[in-house]
Amino acid sequence: MKGLSRAFFVLSTIVSTVAADGSDHKYKEGEHVELWVNKVGPYANPQEAYEYYTLPYCAPDTKHHPDQGGKFQNYKFQSIGEYLGGHVLRHSGHDIVFDPKEKTESCSTKPLTKEQADQFIYAVQHRWFYQMYLDDLPVWGMVGELEPKSGGLQYQEKDDLQHLENLRDDVTDLSQYTPKVFTVRNMLIKYNGAQIVQVDLHSDNLQEVKEGASLTFELRVQWEATTEEFHSRFERYLDHEFFKHPIHWFSVFNSFMMVLFLMGLVALILLRTLKRDYARYGIVDMEEGGYSEEDDEGKPLAQQEEAGWKQVHGDVFRAPDGLPIIAALLGTGWQLVILTLSVILFAVLGPLHGEVHEERGEVLTAIIVCYSLSSIVSGYSSGKYFKMYYPTTSAARRAATTGGAKTTLWQMVMGLTVLLLPTLTVAVLSVLNTVSLIYGTIHTIPFSVILKLFLIWIFVSVPLCVIGTMIGRHTTSAGKGTTAVLEYFPCRVNAIPRPIPEEVPWYGKPSGLVPLAGLLSFGSIFIELYYILTSLWNYKFYHVYGFLLGVYGILVIVVGMTSIIVVYFCLNAENYHWQWTAFASGASTAVYVFLYGIYYFLFKTQMHGALQTIFYFGYMTLLSVHIGLLCGTLGHGAASRFVRAIFQNVKVD
Repeated sequence: MKGLSRAFFVLSTIVSTVAADGSDHKYKEGEHVELWVNKVGPYANPQEAYEYYTLPYCAPDTKHHPDQGGKFQNYKFQSIGEYLGGHVLRHSGHDIVFDPKEKTESCSTKPLTKEQADQFIYAVQHRWFYQMYLDDLPVWGMVGELEPKSGGLQYQEKDDLQHLENLRDDVTDLSQYTPKVFTVRNMLIKYNGAQIVQVDLHSDNLQEVKEGASLTFELRVQWEATTEEFHSRFERYLDHEFFKHPIHWFSVFNSFMMVLFLMGLVALILLRTLKRDYARYGIVDMEEGGYSEEDDEGKPLAQQEEAGWKQVHGDVFRAPDGLPIIAALLGTGWQLVILTLSVILFAVLGPLHGEVHEERGEVLTAIIVCYSLSSIVSGYSSGKYFKMYYPTTSAARRAATTGGAKTTLWQMVMGLTVLLLPTLTVAVLSVLNTVSLIYGTIHTIPFSVILKLFLIWIFVSVPLCVIGTMIGRHTTSAGKGTTAVLEYFPCRVNAIPRPIPEEVPWYGKPSGLVPLAGLLSFGSIFIELYYILTSLWNYKFYHVYGFLLGVYGILVIVVGMTSIIVVYFCLNAENYHWQWTAFASGASTAVYVFLYGIYYFLFKTQMHGALQTIFYFGYMTLLSVHIGLLCGTLGHGAASRFVRAIFQNVKVD
């Protein structure tokens, strides 16, 4: 327990967030209000974001000016989650105070060089925008606009945020437009008492960019009292019309109907088909079960040659091929099941501890904490699974009869469980981090953050996984050989494997059933997947975590039901390799998720360029793999309980 306490203390110390200036969000008159600049980049490419002063903007001539040793060079202290989310907040240099008086600050650039002018022109042509934060409220603004040479500019939105939401990259002939930069920024700050509740920014005064020109930038700050409550200040950023559209409700209802259908199908298998099987095998009384003693062809049921799933009773609990691998996969999968549920519940309980969309990087921080603490689940699950099935392997049989040394394969299982998911994640993120470093974006993960993540993994995640493995291996004291098998399974395992029939219909082959199972599971979540992808790639705040919790529950049921159906048909075809089949039935959902990701990229976004493409498909690969492990584990778990249940009552001669 002392070790766990120390681990939790280390984790809390490393991951903890530090409160921002004005953490209580209350100001006195004349108190300074910090304005932080975050990033600048093309609106169509979320990951192609650079530091604000990558463009040759000037710093305002205030007491925070770099020449006066002010806060202009200061970077805001951030949590690990904020860094991973691509936030690099730097002081803007503006001197804004909580005072209901209009104030204007200005600065002028030196004559632009050709390179600097080209930077502005490129940014305007590719629809770059910038993001700032004032009192933890995000503020967006346009760098500039393409003004048609033949007429005036059509720009009727009330502020830059609304303009960005309506932005479309439909300019085809750049020669017909003149790139111009906004040089005046009108910032309207609304306050209620001592708290800021709304910040609007409207850009104005377009100036043409030319080599040798000097641009004068102004920030005009206006204050306005409002009756809007502080607790609802993030409501304007939440697109309720989009997330709570009737289609969203209909998709959940449609998924629920699919659950009812699949539950009915499984109930039919359990209550009718299996009972008929039991009657055919003489396990239950046929008259009591309500069945005639003859089948449809007039043959007595009890006199029929036995065929079907009962024939594999001596092999159904045989260890699957690649036992250490599947044990590690299932251990990691159960960790992801707990991790996903924990993060969703944490977000659902937002009203109690603070809405997660109001704090930068809070969801990512929650993921790191939950992943580290749930490592004990992965170790326990993989260790127990390996212990259950290892006695059924030929190596264990030989060791039991010859008195050989105890196996050390469990150490391999533990190592695979510890390294499997982190290795894959680090490999993908290393590629993305290298690409980001080459392009110079703010999504490059600093070395200090990498070091902190490594310390969390090595001092919290790994020890908990090892502890979990030990607990899983010593849950019960099994005997040797058949004694160990009967402790976990209802049937003995034959020494010689039974041959699997090759001539079976398509619905008895995993290759014909697994893709259909994955399609049904994907069908229950693809609408919610659209909303999640839109939140990730289209600057929307995902906040309907109640929907997500419901869809997650539906996914658990659908994956379980489809895997049970697939395993039943395979066992009926006397194929006892059900463990990998059950895992693949759920994991195949990941294939459809990745294919949908390709469709979304091509038809639902305007992303372009090598940088954004690599980032998008890198993250989609990670998302698909995680969903595959999660759904595969759920499918295997449901199928395992099903197989145990139907063989519990089998009479073996």
